[in-house]
Amino acid sequence: MTDQATLDRTDRVILDLLLENARRPLREIAAAVGLTVAPVQRRIARLEKLGVIERYTVKINHGRIATGIEAMTELHFADDLDLAQIMEFVAQIPEVEEVLTLAGDPDALVRIRVEGVDDLRRVVSKLRSGEAISGTKTLVVLEQWTRLG
Repeated sequence: MTDQATLDRTDRVILDLLLENARRPLREIAAAVGLTVAPVQRRIARLEKLGVIERYTVKINHGRIATGIEAMTELHFADDLDLAQIMEFVAQIPEVEEVLTLAGDPDALVRIRVEGVDDLRRVVSKLRSGEAISGTKTLVVLEQWTRLG
């Protein structure tokens, strides 16, 4: 297990501000935490070096794009479960964005993003073709909200 970083309140506020907007100007972050730009820059560099900040990314609001369907598919596994094989199988489907394995029923949730209903049908059929998958249930996402931090 890797060492875990110890963060103070200022580090946490900086992370929260970057989660809200990774392109937030350093000057704005510095003002929010009561420091000058240079120490904020050093703190961010330290958080990157420690692996606390792994990357900067874009969060796309898919609801603002004319096409696309997001769905969650529940996967139920057969008794002879080989989780590594299932994860390898699911990872080969490009429309799969995320897989969450669960304790309980269902055994996993798969986040899918497709262009339309025909694509969704094709991807779910492909998921159902997995040898260890005994059943699925697909739910279409209407709206999404995510807590930052």
